[in-house]
Amino acid sequence: MIYCGIDWAERHHDVALVDDTGQLLAKRRIGDDAAGYRILLDLLAEHGDTEDAPIPVAIETSRGLLVAVLRQGQRRVFAINPMAAARYRDRHGVSRKKSDPGDALVLANILRTDMAMHRPLPQDSGLARAIAVLARAQQDATWNRQTMANQLRSLLREFYPAALDAVASWQNGLCRPEARELLRLAPTPSQAAKLSLAQLRSALKRAGRQRSLDAEAQRLREILRGDYAHQPPLVEEALGKQTLALLGQLEAACTAADDLAKAVEETFPHHPDAEVITSFPGLGTQLGARILAEIGDDRDRFADARGLKAYAGSAPITRASGKKHHVGRRMVKNDRLNHAGYLWAFSALNASPGAKVHYGRRREKGDWHAQAQRHLFNRMIGQLYHCIHAGELFDEHVAFPSLLAEAA
Repeated sequence: MIYCGIDWAERHHDVALVDDTGQLLAKRRIGDDAAGYRILLDLLAEHGDTEDAPIPVAIETSRGLLVAVLRQGQRRVFAINPMAAARYRDRHGVSRKKSDPGDALVLANILRTDMAMHRPLPQDSGLARAIAVLARAQQDATWNRQTMANQLRSLLREFYPAALDAVASWQNGLCRPEARELLRLAPTPSQAAKLSLAQLRSALKRAGRQRSLDAEAQRLREILRGDYAHQPPLVEEALGKQTLALLGQLEAACTAADDLAKAVEETFPHHPDAEVITSFPGLGTQLGARILAEIGDDRDRFADARGLKAYAGSAPITRASGKKHHVGRRMVKNDRLNHAGYLWAFSALNASPGAKVHYGRRREKGDWHAQAQRHLFNRMIGQLYHCIHAGELFDEHVAFPSLLAEAA
């Protein structure tokens, strides 16, 4: 059997092929372009690569055009963690020498000796991979939006507390269109104190608000004309310009998050697993798409529900040595799936009576909030694994039979 290792870089890639005995059969440097990819495929074909029996490939990334080219057909591509590859390099020498061709050879030998210990990239469908791109981008845009809102809030605390008081009662605060329109109209407290009711009403209307315009404009006017401390005029003017700069970045982040959310809403319902995923309490289109993006639709990716729970970070991990025995939370996990699971468990508390009872029982046993939520997520993601493989929708009475009976 032939094994291939590729050390990738931005402009070129180093390729190494070895056989069962570890003998180096070929090595080549290719460019990061279509011509280089054709050279790589021809090199693999010269050494017995066929459509029915493709040569497995080890590489230190799971993204990019090179990986997309290699994943065509039935080829198994192994994304090796760079830290693991570095440990394998130390097995064969203590001089700590390193080179790109040498790293490609190390990756090929990883497959030769320990291929069973590594997991190939899942064979997800094209639709699932497209949903993963959109869902992850929307998640990144949401995090970026919150980061910009936090920076703007920190700045307003220095010279413009009236603006924070004005948006305190609004859901999403500074991320709301009304808040952004208000700051654009009056980036300093001196300018805000001069706004009339008509100007405030027009600003709310431009932001898309339709109800209680007069009452909201009156409330904003009273707050903005309240008694607050002020920075010196020149300093306040400079801080106002900084506010407008941050506001522009926040506007872009909000627009990106909203546009990507619409794209997810258009794409996710077309997936066959969407109905099963959204049948679970606490999972809507956006959160369900994030769950699907991380677990994929390759039914052979996880051997059982325990593998999925470990991948999500919800299953505890045991460290035992001699008389020491510790059970704690898992640190190495899929952070995106773990974050989505925390939101899922939090939303399920109000959407599922059984989930709420389960959470309460964990709290009574001494779990703190995050532990109880993680335990609930661990149970529900196991149920999701079963429902997806069985093609069944979530059933509250099947998921929490004893808990619902006790609650009744």
